[in-house]
Formats: sequence, structure tokens, C-alpha cells
Amino acid sequence: MKKIIFATNNAHKLEEVNAILGGEIELITLKEAGIVEDIPEEEPTIEGNALAKARYVWQKTGRDCFADDTGLEVDALGGAPGVHSARYATDGHDFAANRTKLLREMEGKTDRTARFRTVIALIEGGKERCFEGIVEGVITTEERGEGGFGYDPMFQPEGYTQTFSELSPEEKNAISHRGRAVKKLAEWLNQ
Repeated sequence: MKKIIFATNNAHKLEEVNAILGGEIELITLKEAGIVEDIPEEEPTIEGNALAKARYVWQKTGRDCFADDTGLEVDALGGAPGVHSARYATDGHDFAANRTKLLREMEGKTDRTARFRTVIALIEGGKERCFEGIVEGVITTEERGEGGFGYDPMFQPEGYTQTFSELSPEEKNAISHRGRAVKKLAEWLNQ
């Protein structure tokens, strides 16, 4: 079985990616790879952050790895929070604060279109490749559902009446931005 480092300490992401890969590839976490420090995310784009994280892991370990970065792009907010999605309200991945801030900024807005965008940067044998997944949808006027994480309770994907939080993990993974990017990654790795 192929082993690859996934540059995350986010248990939710790890669970999602493992479910999509279906046990074909053994994921090694940052902690298991001996990386305990936070990896800087200072690039101005989602693609830039994904590549920077993958390069950091590659330089530290010399092992095949991939990193992802995801942003929620809201049209009425000029694409914000975008690359700053995880640290929208605070410096520290406070999902509840991020959702509260977004709902406040969306008050009175009629254009609620948005998209989730994920970019996965893979470094395999020293060669870099990127895979992108996008899902279109809208921002709801209130949080709904118990599942998922991040902005899932307020993102309703196109063609659905439920938010990501109201869908089962399997339903979400089948259509999500991360799911789409991971499927492209899996196709490449399983060639």
C-alpha cells in the first residue's frame, strides 16, 4: 500500500479524505511524520498556501506528501473570506466565530451565491502537481444541521435544499469541493 503524508492535523479533514480514498492509500499525519509545529500559511492565494504547506513538509521529510487549502468565496463580499476562511474572525480556527461574522456581514444581502474551493498540492518524487475541486452554492440566512465542520451549517450546495451539515458524510463527500479534489488526487495516485 502506498504511504503518503497528508499535511494536516485537522481530524475532520483526515476523516473526510480517508473516506474518499477508501483505504487505497495509507495517510501519514503531520504528527506521525514528526512535524509538530504549525506550517505557515502566508500566501495570498489558496493555491499558494497549498503549495507552501506541501513544500514545507517535503523539505522537512523528503517524503511524498500533499497539502490542501480551502476557501469559501462569497460573491456579495468580493470573494471573502477566501484564503482567510479559517482565520476570518480570529487568528485561531474559531469556526463558530467565523460563521457568526459571516452571517453578520451577509445581513440584508440578496446575492447569497458562494463557492467552496479546495486546492490539493501533491509533491511526489520531487514533482509538484495541483488538483482543484469547486462546489457552487449559497449562504443560508441561518445555521442548519449538526454534521460537518467550518462553514458547513450555512453552505447549501447547488441543487440541494440541505446545508452540508444536514447531509450525511457520504452525501457531502460525493459532491464537496474537497471530495472533488481528492478524487482527482486519488485517480493520479492510483494510475
